[in-house]
Amino acid sequence: MADMYGFDAFSPKQIAEKVDKIGVAKARLPLLSMVMLGILAGVFIGLGGLYYTLVKSDPSLGFATQQVVGGLVFSLGLLLVIVAGAELFTGNNLLAMAWADRKITTAELLKNWLVVCLANLVGALGVALLVFLSDHPQMNNGAIALTYAKIAAAKCEMPFWTAFFRGVLCNVLVCMAVWMALAGRSVIDKAVAIVFPISAFVAAGFEHSIANMFFIPLGMMLKMSGTVEVADSVNLWGFINNLLPVILGNLVGGSVLVGLVYHIIYLRNQN
Repeated sequence: MADMYGFDAFSPKQIAEKVDKIGVAKARLPLLSMVMLGILAGVFIGLGGLYYTLVKSDPSLGFATQQVVGGLVFSLGLLLVIVAGAELFTGNNLLAMAWADRKITTAELLKNWLVVCLANLVGALGVALLVFLSDHPQMNNGAIALTYAKIAAAKCEMPFWTAFFRGVLCNVLVCMAVWMALAGRSVIDKAVAIVFPISAFVAAGFEHSIANMFFIPLGMMLKMSGTVEVADSVNLWGFINNLLPVILGNLVGGSVLVGLVYHIIYLRNQN
């Protein structure tokens, strides 16, 4: 099948079969492993967010340059998840394929999503706290802290449906990055497959629920410390108000528009 595409990579149908098998393995991970790998993913995505903010805080860069270069460096997060190994809620939306194929139960699917999402939250909160305590936001004469404050405020003030549809578009690209990474046979293959979809969603300003679990709490910490002026909207309610539509949008984008679509194309007729 790979020869049909003219390069040394797994074919789309082979990827679909791999996603199916991996989905079963992920759904049946021991609870402790699932939690610890989920915490790692939250940390990894937070580190990608940190890298992005460093670029975004440089006023000498034009808008497009900030967005595109910021997106490229944010790709660090998913690279760590895929290559180093971790369980990321948004990527695990592809478990919908194994569910549609009746390889895992609805209970197993929902358990994985819930446990991994909560573990991602713990990891993202933990790295946000470490970043805050490290005084990293005070670099560049406080410009980084100000950038975190602006990012958090923009997310907390985003209308529900805007956040939802940005969440949908984000996770279409995230899950396509995961999908294409599974086509690769080397770390370089996987890196190339990941960088373009991830940098595209970041550059376009789409919403990733786990990244927001890093940005908004860090904004809240900066607000409480009085380090930088942060909008009143950056609070627990603003955090929830953002996460709810973004998580729902991520679910639709990843599980329906990628997972179930590819299930229909490549796996439905096998059953």
